[in-house]
Amino acid sequence: MQEYPKFMKRNNSRLIKDKLLFVFVCLFAGFSALPLFAILGQVLIKGYKQLSFSFFTEPTPTAYKVMLAISEGKHIPGGIANGIIGTMIMLFMAVIVAVPIGILCGAFLSENSKSKFAKVVSYLTDLLQGTPSIIIGIIVYIWVVVPMKGYSAIAGSVALCIMMLPLIIRSTEETLKILPSSLKEAGLALGGNRARVMLKVQLPSAFGGIFTGVLLAISRVIGETAPLMFTALGCSFIQYSITQPISAVPLLIWEFFNDPNLQELIWGASLFLLLFVLTLNIIAKYVAKKWNQ
Repeated sequence: MQEYPKFMKRNNSRLIKDKLLFVFVCLFAGFSALPLFAILGQVLIKGYKQLSFSFFTEPTPTAYKVMLAISEGKHIPGGIANGIIGTMIMLFMAVIVAVPIGILCGAFLSENSKSKFAKVVSYLTDLLQGTPSIIIGIIVYIWVVVPMKGYSAIAGSVALCIMMLPLIIRSTEETLKILPSSLKEAGLALGGNRARVMLKVQLPSAFGGIFTGVLLAISRVIGETAPLMFTALGCSFIQYSITQPISAVPLLIWEFFNDPNLQELIWGASLFLLLFVLTLNIIAKYVAKKWNQ
């Protein structure tokens, strides 16, 4: 009978410690989220006023037009259509190259993780993932821009492709590893070889995780500026040629920052970029959830 109060005291102390720990976790989580909400709030407050139909359909205005509009007290003309189109062109070219290579490389690593060659590839993937983006831009400048004798959308897409590869490789490898071994065994038992089982059974079963990895890779590289400065350079008008310098939304933000007359456009371009990345992340989470169900 004397041990019962001791047990109750011990239980109460555990409950108090549990509640205190929960409060501390919530406080620190709130503190870590404050900078994020402050950035989002600042961009949203200053950027939503610039969003209009012309902002998405017209190219970047010249400094003369901006100065004339400011002197007359009018709204700054033009938009970021050249950056949006350039970003989409380079992303499209990067995706159609990085996705097949990344998926096949991830499948190889998941099936041959113990081989020496797979270990070397895995190490190089980790090394590439940790390489600063500006270094990738300089390397692509030497590999592509110099031989082509000019900046181009091709060079920009190569830089984005190299940056996307590690994320796609890792997401594919980890997703395939968590699949039940019974899927592979059933496919082999039905007479399929390893390649057919991988393409027809394992990869379709891992589609949710792979697709999520691809979207996260796109959202990772869409805001990169440094590699595009060395490869795509930028363009003040809408450009569709992949062999000529082309603009991108991150490049426009950098150009707006360096021009006092165009600094007001920074907030609208930043808001567009944030909303685009947020949309990709929401789609990735939705697809992963639905596919798991």
